[in-house]
Amino acid sequence: MSYEELLTKLALEDDRFVVMTAENRALVRNLPAKLGKRFVDTGITEQTMVGAAAGLALRGRIPVLHALATFLSMRAFEFIRTDAGIPNLPVKLSSFIPGFLSDGNGPTHQAVEDISIMRGIPNVTVFAAADEQDLVGMLPAIWASPNPAYVRINTRQTDYNHTPFEIGKAEVICEGTDVTILTYGLLFEQALVAVNILKEQGVSVGLVNMRSLKPVDEQAILKAAKSNLVVTLEDHFNIGGLYSIVAETLLKHQTTAKVMPYGLDGKWFKPALLPAVLEYEGFTGKQIAEKILGHTTNAIQPEIATPEFAE
Repeated sequence: MSYEELLTKLALEDDRFVVMTAENRALVRNLPAKLGKRFVDTGITEQTMVGAAAGLALRGRIPVLHALATFLSMRAFEFIRTDAGIPNLPVKLSSFIPGFLSDGNGPTHQAVEDISIMRGIPNVTVFAAADEQDLVGMLPAIWASPNPAYVRINTRQTDYNHTPFEIGKAEVICEGTDVTILTYGLLFEQALVAVNILKEQGVSVGLVNMRSLKPVDEQAILKAAKSNLVVTLEDHFNIGGLYSIVAETLLKHQTTAKVMPYGLDGKWFKPALLPAVLEYEGFTGKQIAEKILGHTTNAIQPEIATPEFAE
């Protein structure tokens, strides 16, 4: 089932759902004809959309909003904080082309600080799916929750069969004693590649899908910290993202670990098609494994598919 198919099914079954967009219909092209007045396009007005959604939520609706991740998380920030966060209303934010998925765009359209911004708002929950199967499995629980939610939308495909989702719980893919990789979203597929290469090199490696970033699974982080090395892999600035979440968790529990941040270190990425972005910035599975190992290998990097919504 696709994102659009899931949203269509739930909206037709429950008339509390209202689908909204700020002139960003890529994920929901077929819904206007099916939902009629319950599909609202406000135009390129993310702030207005969030404010209107809060009003709908006050009246018992479940608004699901769509906009580019940069403009949803930043242009509409005050409205999310004030109109959804403070009153704790179930406004559901679907952020389109977050992180490296905004591959062909320059810094103005690169949401690589959105996790930091959104998790800083009290009551707002934050999620990032590893692929579309993961996403579709996560959304019913997220949309049924009484809290506002920010979701990094990821409709890419992987061969991994994900376990059932629970808010506040990580998905442990495998466990290792030498290295544990913590990741979320798009980079999950490259983490799988890196894990296979590391295993071929004799490394005991773990992988955890941190798909619930707020609330976060603190026990999963503490367990990962028992490895000799923890790697936080993310298409986000190191500041405020998963690296910061891990640091906060370790400090909260008065423990420590050797942690390698593997994110964007104070810079935006160079625009190109996704395979070239990952290669240039050093985020292919092969490059990740070799950075962890500290040396090159003869491993072959699998082909990276261009996104469905490539810019």
